[in-house]
Amino acid sequence: MNALSDARRRLIGRLRHRKTRAREALVLVEGVRVVSDLLEAGVRPRFALVSPRCDALAPDLVGRLHEVTEVVRVDDDTLESCADTSTPQGVLAVAPEPGGDWFDRIGPDDRILVLDALQDPGNVGTLVRAAAALGATGVVLLDGSVEPWNPKAVRASAGAVFRCPLALVQSDRALERLSRAGLPILVADASGADVAPPPWHGGWALVVGSEGHGVREALRAQAAKTVRVPMAAGVESLNAGVAGSILLYELTRHRGGPGA
Repeated sequence: MNALSDARRRLIGRLRHRKTRAREALVLVEGVRVVSDLLEAGVRPRFALVSPRCDALAPDLVGRLHEVTEVVRVDDDTLESCADTSTPQGVLAVAPEPGGDWFDRIGPDDRILVLDALQDPGNVGTLVRAAAALGATGVVLLDGSVEPWNPKAVRASAGAVFRCPLALVQSDRALERLSRAGLPILVADASGADVAPPPWHGGWALVVGSEGHGVREALRAQAAKTVRVPMAAGVESLNAGVAGSILLYELTRHRGGPGA
């Protein structure tokens, strides 16, 4: 069994923190499903830890990892000490953070999900997953949002963070870029109109804010429309992950489905 070096153990520990992930441009990926999605997205891990538990759960995954990166064999206790979950599945990978300048190239037909200061990693991961599934151009996370490489967000996205283009952008720059692209801004809010087919041809930017504070005023001031999910009487709200996913579905299906 390979020995996990002290340097790599320290790196894994540092990658638990946002500042280190940003500095290193690396992300921790944990679990059979998410590591499999990482490989299917064509991302080559820097290295991977594998324990006997993964051999039992997903022997094919171990073989695929051997084909693309260095695999460090460890015992189950060692992997558990490095993992973020309480019951790890025996596989953990350190992978490069996907990048790209796609947000600088958006145009009037793009469909953008904008997350405004969303701080719950589960909601962020859920919405990235929905955006990928429904054919959105990409997801923009404004200042104040949890970054999508948070381990909980990565797991909640079921690996979609490696398939859906992402951008972390300051709000003033995002507003300027959306305006220059000619994309109407739709703000998600319970006080808005029921979501319906948009009264224009082309793309849009759907802004989803945090449950506690909603969407910032600068974005509201530029909104073409405020939209909501129609709900039964007595139900005040849905959480951001659920509401944003439903709104994405409604806006997308009126354009003919994902990728239309």
